[in-house]
Amino acid sequence: MIAAAKAFLKRRWPAMRLRDILLAVFVFTAAMPGIAAISLRVYENTLVRQTEAELVAQGAALAALAAAEWPGAPAAQPRPSEPPADYFRPEPTTIDLSRSPVLPERPAPVRAGGPVDPSALSVGAAIAPVVERTTRTTLASVLLLDARGRVAMGLGRGGDLSSLPEVRAALGGHPRTVFRRNGDYHPQYRFEWLSRASALRLHHARPVVVGDRVVGVLLLSRSPRALFRGLYEDRGKILIGIGVIFGVLVVMAGLVSRGVTRPIEELSAASRQVAAGGGAIPETPPTAAVEIRALYEDFRAMAERIERRSRYLRDFAAAVSHEFKTPLAGIGGAVELLQDHLDTMSAAERRRFLDNIAADADRLSQLVTRLLDLARADMAEPEAGVAADLAAPIARAADGEAGPGFAVEVRTPADLPPVSAPAETIEKVVAILLQNARQAGAGRGSVTAETTDDAVILVVSDDGPGVAGADRERLFEPFFTGRRAQGGTGLGLPIARSLLAASHGRLELLETERGAAFRITVPRAGA
Repeated sequence: MIAAAKAFLKRRWPAMRLRDILLAVFVFTAAMPGIAAISLRVYENTLVRQTEAELVAQGAALAALAAAEWPGAPAAQPRPSEPPADYFRPEPTTIDLSRSPVLPERPAPVRAGGPVDPSALSVGAAIAPVVERTTRTTLASVLLLDARGRVAMGLGRGGDLSSLPEVRAALGGHPRTVFRRNGDYHPQYRFEWLSRASALRLHHARPVVVGDRVVGVLLLSRSPRALFRGLYEDRGKILIGIGVIFGVLVVMAGLVSRGVTRPIEELSAASRQVAAGGGAIPETPPTAAVEIRALYEDFRAMAERIERRSRYLRDFAAAVSHEFKTPLAGIGGAVELLQDHLDTMSAAERRRFLDNIAADADRLSQLVTRLLDLARADMAEPEAGVAADLAAPIARAADGEAGPGFAVEVRTPADLPPVSAPAETIEKVVAILLQNARQAGAGRGSVTAETTDDAVILVVSDDGPGVAGADRERLFEPFFTGRRAQGGTGLGLPIARSLLAASHGRLELLETERGAAFRITVPRAGA
């Protein structure tokens, strides 16, 4: 099952750039402290709003009880069978730890200028047992004020709190919650400074409405839930959050490992194996970053090129050894015979051996020249911006190879476009093909041309004996020749192909019923 899941992910893994992976890791790492701080503030603000909601609920219940107990209050109406749309009015929280102002500690009630409303005193006495039982659970302080803001129940009874902004709002018929400093707060823990709400207290003022008249105010206050106590109580959720964070870190680490680290380690090991002369080229990991994938492809191309070059050098060294060994052995044998039997040889025999030595020396000289030409062709680099006209090099090659017994016909359009290959390359390649045709016994050769959208195609053909079917596959191999006895080196076609390859051109043998025909494809200049 795990293997199936890995295969599924590999098939659908998105191509990601290395900079995107590192940017994601760095941004997430850099954002962790900010995320933690914001999360802590948001959580503490949630605790504060939860405290306000509890005060609103408690105040609404006690205000309804006080209104029902108020002297002269009308009888409570039952809920209508079909309540109107505005019958239910949920009250949202209004306090915000980061935006709400913090007022000074609530002052003690001042001396009132008159007596407390007797109705408020009677209601306070009636609901006092209920308030007492309520505050034992909610830990909230509850005061009942009359319509002029004088305390009818609770601490400071008979005093005046009408100057407080929350009381004035409630006397106007609007409930209000404010922050105030908590004068009784004393830090108990070392890290309580992290909590902004620790030194604050919420004060909620709620009007007591009888009919359409505000007859009193309930003033409730309570400290918000402590941050660290809230953290402890919500430790399960917090642990889940920590687990999610560590899970994200594990995913990021796996992303870096799969996308960067592991592919580089595998590529490094493969490089050491290739350098040692063995080892297989690893497959490109589908989970690797785009840049790493490109690095794998470049490494594969490099390794294949190194292997091809090594194989070429091995074969080339073996062929060179064989090609040089034959004339050297002939020269050595002739010299040995001359040394041993020079005095007893006739003049004709001495001339024959000297001619053999000269022929072998000429072959060695020709081999050296051709090998130098092949090395230059193999090492040739494309020339940027080159644009050569074809008519002149083709004419020079045809004139150079034409002679008694071998005619060359050139049939090319007058408007041939320039090609992105040096004129010397075109002349050399056409000359090699015509020279091969002449040496193979052809009496006539021809050069034709045609153009495509991105290339110019030359066809060099002759009426000679052609190429045997068994020799077609090896025709472009270095040192392969069917005219070794006539002095052929087997290097002309490899030189021609290498020269064209340096300019992104191609040389191919065509199928013909008679003679031989080669196709030269050269890119057009600017294509």
